[in-house]
Amino acid sequence: MNYGNIPDTLIDAVLKQHDIVDVVSKYVHLAKQGKNLVGLCPFHSEKSPSFTVTPIKQIYHCFGCGAGGNSIKFIMEIEGYSFPEAVRQLAEEANIPFDWEDTPKEQTEQQKEKTELYKAYEWSAKWYHYLLRNSEHGKPAMEYLRSRGFSDKLIDLYQIGYAPPMWDTLVQFLVKRDLDPVLMEKGGLFSERKSGTGHVDLFRDRIMFPIWDAKGRVVAFGGRLMGDGQPKYMNTPETMLFNKSKVLYNFHHARASIRKTQTIVLFEGYVDAIKAWDAGVLNGVATMGTALTEAHAKLMKNNAEQVILCYDGDQAGQAAALKSLTILESVGCKTSVAMIPNLMDPDEYISAYGSHPFTAEIIQAAVPSTKFRLLYLEKSHMVQRDVINGEDEGNLRYIHSALKVIAELASPTEREHYLKSLSNDFHYSLDVLKQDLHAVRKEMKKVKPIGDNNDISWNNVMNNRRVVEAAPTLLPAYHNAERNLLAIMMNFREVSDYVQQKLGDQFNVEVHAALAAYLYAYYSLGREPDVSRYIATLQNSKLESVASYISMIDSKQGINSQVIDDYIRAIKRYTQELALNQKKEESKRAERLGDVLQEARIEVEILALEKQMKLM
Repeated sequence: MNYGNIPDTLIDAVLKQHDIVDVVSKYVHLAKQGKNLVGLCPFHSEKSPSFTVTPIKQIYHCFGCGAGGNSIKFIMEIEGYSFPEAVRQLAEEANIPFDWEDTPKEQTEQQKEKTELYKAYEWSAKWYHYLLRNSEHGKPAMEYLRSRGFSDKLIDLYQIGYAPPMWDTLVQFLVKRDLDPVLMEKGGLFSERKSGTGHVDLFRDRIMFPIWDAKGRVVAFGGRLMGDGQPKYMNTPETMLFNKSKVLYNFHHARASIRKTQTIVLFEGYVDAIKAWDAGVLNGVATMGTALTEAHAKLMKNNAEQVILCYDGDQAGQAAALKSLTILESVGCKTSVAMIPNLMDPDEYISAYGSHPFTAEIIQAAVPSTKFRLLYLEKSHMVQRDVINGEDEGNLRYIHSALKVIAELASPTEREHYLKSLSNDFHYSLDVLKQDLHAVRKEMKKVKPIGDNNDISWNNVMNNRRVVEAAPTLLPAYHNAERNLLAIMMNFREVSDYVQQKLGDQFNVEVHAALAAYLYAYYSLGREPDVSRYIATLQNSKLESVASYISMIDSKQGINSQVIDDYIRAIKRYTQELALNQKKEESKRAERLGDVLQEARIEVEILALEKQMKLM
């Protein structure tokens, strides 16, 4: 098999050195269940574990969303890597030497441009940092940063820099290094002169914050003005390297702590994330002042179980937190909110009160998302707690809104907890509140979309995820025969050779025919049965998903030549049935047209087909 420039021996070594349980356990809590291990799927929202890892076969499969494959495929899915990137990471982790390139020698034009831009951004970050630390132009910026509580150590760690006010400092620096100015403009470092020809620096007279991707490569900048002017913050425009909707600031620094704690603290801006890091919050990331996206949420879900929102304490920050909760919970994140008092932002709070109060009284004291929603509703309805029996109209509106929030909770215990709080705070009977809550939940069930974590669903898959089979269904005999036959072929080379001879490509289900063809090719290279290694040859998400599902079928019990032949007959019989039905339709058509000779010929063919089927 050919995977670009990646040799088979390297793929074999990577799969051999990385046990599927060890790889998956870094991201998913697994529990023993017979010969397998199960856990909550990291690729879709679910309440009951449908994600299964099979150590014997070195594969994983989710019976909810259909995700499946081997260790390489898991890293591709969880990290968003390409096949070569996943192989490279696993090889590096296992200290396996490699001498291949991610791309063929004849790179595409876009690949060449990306390589040049990565180089340009790395040099630019170093240049800006050098100017901040060593030039006269950078002194005011250094003084400003120190006045804001940035130590030299923190400035160096985050490679903070300074873009001087001159028009073309960076242009001259990069052009001297033979980088194409047109590409630099395309990559978000230069802008075209408004008058005349040539280019100028995109960022001028700004403190510069490098923005890294998940691999720690500089892909963009955030620039902040020190004085008056707009915009106060400016990010690199979207380029072939940078998509602000998919990149989380500080993720590459925080990743180790995130994996250890299984918790992410989410900030609105990079200054908050940096200052929080200095205060001891090592698992903080930021959205760089942009709204949280589903792509951000999925990235966090793939790397942590819980997300703590730490947004500004003012109205705008709390409103943004409320919106972000919905996005995070839609992908299955457990959420809570750190409440910052006095309308302060995280940076201001740390500067005013210090590191320990921030971590102990703000981050560690984060409130559950339901409590945050109720507190937010209280403020918006101007609740008056000293009014008896909820006589105030604002209080009544709040209670009705609060019941809708509580009704969304899946846990009866949680619902009871918040109902008791409402009862105590507003002096309403708990029984009355329960009756109202029951009515709200009943109404909600009428309009709730199918598949969105309904308590009665067979598997709680979110609608926006792929679903292989919505529920267990009875499949035709030929379909089950093809599945079972493929499961046996994956484990016995001699059976695959026999099926290739007797059946070849006559599988009725297209994906099954493709899997069989790959198996024939796999064994033709002299390889022994190895499901994980076979799946590595597929290089197609749908095939990998179906192959991982089929491989979970127990194919080693009660297998003999009679069983194999029965499966082959069932598959062939369906083909014959299709042909027979087609001939019968042709015969009826000939009869309607009054074509006696044609009808007679077709009847002879029908008799022959029926005779063949009896002999099968």
